[in-house]
Amino acid sequence: MNKIRSVIVGSGSYLPQDIRPNSFFENSEFYNSDGTRFPAEGKDIVRKFKAITGIEARTVLDAKMVNSDMGAIAAKRAIDDAGVDQESIDQIIVAHNFGDVAGDNTVPQLMPTLASKIKNKLGILNQNCIPYDLIFGCPGWVQAMIQADVYIKSGYAKTCLVIGSETLGRMTDAHDRDAMIFSDGAGAVIVSAVQSEEEIGILQQSAISHTTEEVDYLNMGRSFKYPENSETFIKMNGRKIYNYALSNVPRAIKACIDKSELVIDDVSKILIHQANEKMDVAIGERLYGLYNIDKMPSDKMPMNLSEVGNNSVATIPILYDLIKRNELATHTFKSKDVLIMASVGAGMNINAFSYRIP
Repeated sequence: MNKIRSVIVGSGSYLPQDIRPNSFFENSEFYNSDGTRFPAEGKDIVRKFKAITGIEARTVLDAKMVNSDMGAIAAKRAIDDAGVDQESIDQIIVAHNFGDVAGDNTVPQLMPTLASKIKNKLGILNQNCIPYDLIFGCPGWVQAMIQADVYIKSGYAKTCLVIGSETLGRMTDAHDRDAMIFSDGAGAVIVSAVQSEEEIGILQQSAISHTTEEVDYLNMGRSFKYPENSETFIKMNGRKIYNYALSNVPRAIKACIDKSELVIDDVSKILIHQANEKMDVAIGERLYGLYNIDKMPSDKMPMNLSEVGNNSVATIPILYDLIKRNELATHTFKSKDVLIMASVGAGMNINAFSYRIP
């Protein structure tokens, strides 16, 4: 029997051309949260950072551009890839956390919404195309996809443009070692209603949230070196986030797989938020451990954060687009592959959805 399926019919991404290698930070002055200078030499700090995160470089947006510029470029590429009339889009959902941030400050510009700005930049005139933003930490794009799926399957929308775009590099304290993690980028997909007897497209989803002591694991704070300044930056408790993710993300992903009536062997690829290579691999190993499998197969979890860094909500749609275009070495998609897309981030929030490629 034919049912409405939520299917990705096009994708696009934008990665800035400016690449900042780890060596850029070797002469930086890093400070601890108590204001004391970190004693290690710059090269030693960078070497340890690479060993933990796997990041070797990060993409940095040109100072003349802002977040909505990136989002519009990725969106246009997704529209062209899908071959849809952009005036037929019912909803533009944009996941981000800080809106447009100018290249010379860290003041978020949240009004008008990024979605409205992107609709304007795309030149969409349809008054029934509704643009809105979703702020949900790094899992924002996954949550936007879950939301698009609900609208499509309920019949309230037929075509959704779902974008994840962020300039996290502009929200970092240059004297905090975590400044080396974050980067800039945008990814987008067109999700359309497709009538099919086959179980294709988005299959199931899961999401959980912990907001007691976990709520401040990622927050906004002042510079470690210049706490008297009013400017605020992303601050995070890396150790607590790491332990939280390892304890909770595997179970959230398993819940999604179980709801999809699948087993782990059915999963072709796990597209997980590109936050930290060591953490992501550990999450994968623990997930497989829940199925009494000692080792996650090496081809299951594609990664690109070594060259790109962590661009928050954009990591998964960028990863998806790169693989779809055969631009990520050793990883490809084929018809009937089952993907798991999952993320974790500020809130703390965790989410995942399962997807079968038509």
